[in-house]
Amino acid sequence: MAEEAKYLDLPLEEVIGDRFGRYSKYIIQDRALPDVRDGLKPVQRRILYAMHQEKNTHDKPFRKSAKTVGTVIGNYHPHGDSSVYEALVRMSQSWKVKKELVEMHGNNGSVDGDPPAAMRYTEARLSGIASELMQDIDKETVDFIPNFDDTDYEPIVLPAKYPNLLVNGSTGISSGYATDIPPHNLAEVIDAVIYKIEHPDASIDQLMKKLPGPDFPTGGIIQGKDGIRKAYETGKGKIVVRGQAEIETLKGGREQIAINELPFDVNKATLVKKMDELRLERKVEGISEVRDESDRTGLRIVIEMKKDIDSQSVLNYLYKNTDLQVSFNFNMVAISDKTPTVMTLHGILDAYISHQREVIKRQSEHDLRKAQDRAHIVEGLIYAVSILDDVIATIRQANDKKDAKIQLQNQYQFSEKQAEAIVMLQLYRLTNTDVTQLEEEAKELNERIAYLQTILSDENKLLDVIKTDLKRVKKSYKEKRQTQIQDEVEDLQINLEVMVPSEDIVVSLTREGYIKRTSLRSFGASNIDDLQKKDEDYLTHLFEVNTTDTLLLFTNKGHYLYMPVHELPDIKWKDMGQHIANLIPIDSSERVIKAIPVREFDEHHYILSISREGMIKKSLLSDFKVQRYNRPIVGMKLKGDDEVVNVHLTNGHQEIFVTSQTGYGLWYHEADVKAVGVKAAGVKAMNLKEQEWIVNGEVFDELTNPQLFVVTQRGACKRMSIDQFEQGSRAQRGLVMLKELKQKPHHIVGFHVVKDDHSVVIHTENNEVHTVLPIEVKEQTRQNNGSFMIDTDQKGEVINTYVQPEYTKWFNHEGEE
Repeated sequence: MAEEAKYLDLPLEEVIGDRFGRYSKYIIQDRALPDVRDGLKPVQRRILYAMHQEKNTHDKPFRKSAKTVGTVIGNYHPHGDSSVYEALVRMSQSWKVKKELVEMHGNNGSVDGDPPAAMRYTEARLSGIASELMQDIDKETVDFIPNFDDTDYEPIVLPAKYPNLLVNGSTGISSGYATDIPPHNLAEVIDAVIYKIEHPDASIDQLMKKLPGPDFPTGGIIQGKDGIRKAYETGKGKIVVRGQAEIETLKGGREQIAINELPFDVNKATLVKKMDELRLERKVEGISEVRDESDRTGLRIVIEMKKDIDSQSVLNYLYKNTDLQVSFNFNMVAISDKTPTVMTLHGILDAYISHQREVIKRQSEHDLRKAQDRAHIVEGLIYAVSILDDVIATIRQANDKKDAKIQLQNQYQFSEKQAEAIVMLQLYRLTNTDVTQLEEEAKELNERIAYLQTILSDENKLLDVIKTDLKRVKKSYKEKRQTQIQDEVEDLQINLEVMVPSEDIVVSLTREGYIKRTSLRSFGASNIDDLQKKDEDYLTHLFEVNTTDTLLLFTNKGHYLYMPVHELPDIKWKDMGQHIANLIPIDSSERVIKAIPVREFDEHHYILSISREGMIKKSLLSDFKVQRYNRPIVGMKLKGDDEVVNVHLTNGHQEIFVTSQTGYGLWYHEADVKAVGVKAAGVKAMNLKEQEWIVNGEVFDELTNPQLFVVTQRGACKRMSIDQFEQGSRAQRGLVMLKELKQKPHHIVGFHVVKDDHSVVIHTENNEVHTVLPIEVKEQTRQNNGSFMIDTDQKGEVINTYVQPEYTKWFNHEGEE
């Protein structure tokens, strides 16, 4: 029984929850997030305090980093030496922090991501501004707690005579919380704090006149003042940061792009490598060479252009596709009152001012106690000198020091501290000069006591002390702003020809989703039938377009895939294409039903989508242009198991014909369908009954007389003229297209608007394939069921039809369809 009592029977979720809760609390409060008051994480604070305690300051010689790391681990931070050394190094890296808190001799890494030398080789000491964080820490300005083994004490926060959280920023990830606070300019931050002290109700806009935004140690350009304002108002916001680049002219009419500053936290070597890869892979045309010309005088990356190349478009492409331009997302989380909190600018400034109030109050109380104690002793010494002979006589008659102190206290009413000071007095201090010095010291002490009492009793005086300290730090450590701020995020215009050499090519797509582009030469040297494809797969699209065009691929699930033609795999005609899922991930049940090439995303064309359950939707073609296209994009919102049956590119003035499987056809004008947003669900296309669905929807030009071709499941084919129908309105029932039969009624499987040279391919249940020329099928009225073209008893019922694709030059020489 005694053995069993050692174990507790607890639910797993309770044990896991308790342990993870403790772990989360630890890494949130004591590892990953900075304190809003001094802007430091615990490991950083412990490193700085250990160096301060070891007198490893900026006015002393450098000391081995390993010694500092050992002290930190042994006294304050019982973790791995590598994590402590990494934190020490980061505080010394001028491209990571705005104001280095540690000065280091030796290799402390580089902007190329090179690792620092081992700690046994480097030397470190506190920087001058780090001493400002520690200023007056010995005056009981902050609370101390026992260290991990109760052998020493460590501060829970540093006095911080400047707002380090904003100046150096912070980044970190804990469980459930992350923080990303950018660095700022010291002088601007101090001006903002002073303004906030003087105007407690200041607005964000007023504060931003003093603190316009981040100032990164690597310089660069910030775009998006609204993002900065939002971040200062809410603690979260997004800005764009780009490197500083100039276009320089060379001899012979050539140009080069020179990059002198990079966005914050971007690895230079990786960026140069990426740019060179774009050149080698011909993702961008016109770059002849990429060179890193950085040296001890500064950073410089040169991108040399070929002749007659649009350098600005190349630069815009680099901004868009490399880390020469990045997004910085503010996430200003810090520990405030022991709690992780999303901090606004007001919150950070108020927390810092509150901290300084406490520091100055405690500092003044400490100085006041010291001054009062010294004034008390000086007062006793002055009195003792005035009765010097009696004091000396009393001391000489005493048995020992203790007796002398008692006699002085009893006979002259000296306090114990005064008596101690008198008996310890050296004889040379009894000269007239020293008496005068004592009187001057007493006067100075009384003035200081009065001043300190004023600080403690007058809030405005206390705030003046805070402002004086801040102005002193600003005067000693201010520097010019390095990062430019621009109000708006630039819309990057890229001439497609700098990315892609303009070339006419052939694009093919099969029903199973295999797509490729083929050179005109390869296509011209082959027959269309030479296309390699899987059994039962067939060609659905075949057209000639340009590499600078864009392909919109619409799926049955209501999505569309945005695919620049030049990004399609370049494959010979006789080889199999690449499956679309390898280019853009789509679900296994999703298939491409329509491909539409686009040259210009203008506002005079529309995308018209028709769904199986009777919905139709029209949206502006221009709304389909996107910047990011690595996943399917919603093109039509569908309900339940509904699917898109067809998609068309229209000019806003075309006719629409939709057909149900029960044999009803409805014709109406495109004007009946109003344009809506891309992700909308659309409106009713046709009035359907239960167990009824739309087989297909086609469009044709106004004032034309198209031929309608239907195929039923029983193998009957029928050609009709549009004259057989009357034009109706959207959402009506439509007119019958087949004769109703009580037994074995016909149902429409395929419906197409056809031309004289079209061929329709019919697939049956038994995998039989039959090709029909609609022009050879007799034209009939609506009340007929057509002519039987397939022996369904032998070949099975018809399950699918499609118009055999013809080779089409999609755009004419002017870019029109």
